[in-house]
Amino acid sequence: MVDKTLTCKLKGVKIIKPHIFYDDRGYFFESYNKKESFIKNINFVQDNESFSKRGTIRGLHYQIGESSQSKLIRVIKGKIKDVIIDLRYDSNTYLDFFEIILSDENKTQLFVPKGFAHGFSVLSEEAIVSYKVDNYYNKESERCINPVSENLWFDWDIDKTDILLSPKDKEGIDMIEFEDYDWIFYKNNLEFRK
Repeated sequence: MVDKTLTCKLKGVKIIKPHIFYDDRGYFFESYNKKESFIKNINFVQDNESFSKRGTIRGLHYQIGESSQSKLIRVIKGKIKDVIIDLRYDSNTYLDFFEIILSDENKTQLFVPKGFAHGFSVLSEEAIVSYKVDNYYNKESERCINPVSENLWFDWDIDKTDILLSPKDKEGIDMIEFEDYDWIFYKNNLEFRK
């Protein structure tokens, strides 16, 4: 049961505040219900979970073409700064971004439709992040924007000396190269742009 669903400036993105039932034992809430109107047409096929230490940045990841993914993201333990970038070529907010704090305390969830790069930084000592996706991982369609590119216009709220990155994310393209890198796909792939 959802207590509140909020929108943001990026079309299709939803901020979900679940209804939480508290009693002397603790709490209970539905973390996912397919009947909710904004996700009833989404067929999630896989649940992913990551464990990360403070200072970790994961992202900015996305898949292109028929392998593009919608995501429903939540934090089971800890606190993260979650960031998405609108990569939909014909969107009014193309290359704009949205950031939000997700934690085990606020239990807020973020629904991200297809067409976004996604990443997060870990602000707590440890974090466990869980997210649903509506398409399987496809190595050939996987893309990554370097999350510490100097041409990004947001901050991860982590000291540069404390940042932990995977080798793959370090090799991601610079944000300034993005449009040249994938612009033909985003301009011509009408199915992806819907």
